[in-house]
Amino acid sequence: MTIVDRFIKYARIDTQSDENSSQTPSTQKQFNLAKEVEKEALEMGLVDVSLDNNCYLMATLPANTTKKDVPVIGFISHFDTSPDMSGKDVNPTIIKNYNGEDIVLNEANNVILSPKDFTDLLKFKGDDIIVTDGKTLLGADDKAGIAEIMDAMQYLIDHPEIEHGKIRIAFTPDEEIGRGADKFDVKKFGANWAYTMDGSEIGELEYENFNAAYAKLEIQGRNVHPGYAKDKMINALHIANELASMLPQEERPEHTQDYEGFFHLIALNGTVEDSKMSYIIRDHDRDIFEERKKTLSNIVDELNKKYDNRITLDMKDQYYNMREKIEPVMHIVDYAHRAMKELDIKPIVKPIRGGTDGSKLSFMGLPCPNIFAGGLNFHGKYEFLPIPALEKASKVIVKIAELVAKEN
Repeated sequence: MTIVDRFIKYARIDTQSDENSSQTPSTQKQFNLAKEVEKEALEMGLVDVSLDNNCYLMATLPANTTKKDVPVIGFISHFDTSPDMSGKDVNPTIIKNYNGEDIVLNEANNVILSPKDFTDLLKFKGDDIIVTDGKTLLGADDKAGIAEIMDAMQYLIDHPEIEHGKIRIAFTPDEEIGRGADKFDVKKFGANWAYTMDGSEIGELEYENFNAAYAKLEIQGRNVHPGYAKDKMINALHIANELASMLPQEERPEHTQDYEGFFHLIALNGTVEDSKMSYIIRDHDRDIFEERKKTLSNIVDELNKKYDNRITLDMKDQYYNMREKIEPVMHIVDYAHRAMKELDIKPIVKPIRGGTDGSKLSFMGLPCPNIFAGGLNFHGKYEFLPIPALEKASKVIVKIAELVAKEN
């Protein structure tokens, strides 16, 4: 089975997660892909294959080297696709030798993947790329990662002349709703370190991500007939608007880039009587992150003095910048960096403007940088996957395994 065949097979299986579910996995259909990958792992000869009741699949490629001190390394991807767009009835299409022009994904609905809107397309002129039919997402996030890991394991099995240590692989549920690492058994996995194959463009190598918090605010108003509201009505919607205006307007996602953090209002709904707001707070710098949380708390305190304690704030940290855990073991990033350079791939080392399972896993004792999976325009119908990126990511896995065995 080619890596493209693998990916297309995986992409056709609906694995969308559900943020409104409290179960693990959040959707039982994630088991459909998990069981298929479990079957393939057994058929190719991997050992210690285990699929637990929470849809975490782990397996081992045994070492083929006689060296005793080669570290155990791991590679991780996730089963689920984003709730942002349908992952049902995905119909991947291969565009051969892309000519640099518009790609009509769905003529009936006038859905066009155009380099005018998505300039990254032009980087892949002349390549074969996989696109959607304009009705669903593609699922390269992160079924490309699964395909790459499985393809790399098959390649190492078929090429015993490549020495490698023990390799652990794992596939998780619910990454897209922020729970992919929640029930990951680091001790059972037993790797010295791992890599998530969950980045985007070819060459991406990431070991920094946002520190993240989630804030829920509830505002209790007082409704009175507007004809008689003088000095009586307290409009919760207006308080919500006032609160939003007190946060730095230039520190919203639409005005920030690179290492710049933000306050992001993701939900606002309610009535005069009762309104609710939800924010996410992000920053790469831990001290600035703590200041951002303090800023929001201070605004709430100020408004509570003004409006007689009508606002309640529930703010919780979600994850932290894994750089804190990766920097003491930077050799694990160096292996990935050198693997790419040996394969003539230009490493793109940059911070993730988001989170990753690798962040939580790093704080759980499994240092875990992130490597490109190859897809672009994730979570929507304009998602696409250049086939050379898919193939090269698999080769990076093989090369890392080879370098680690060679140098230990």
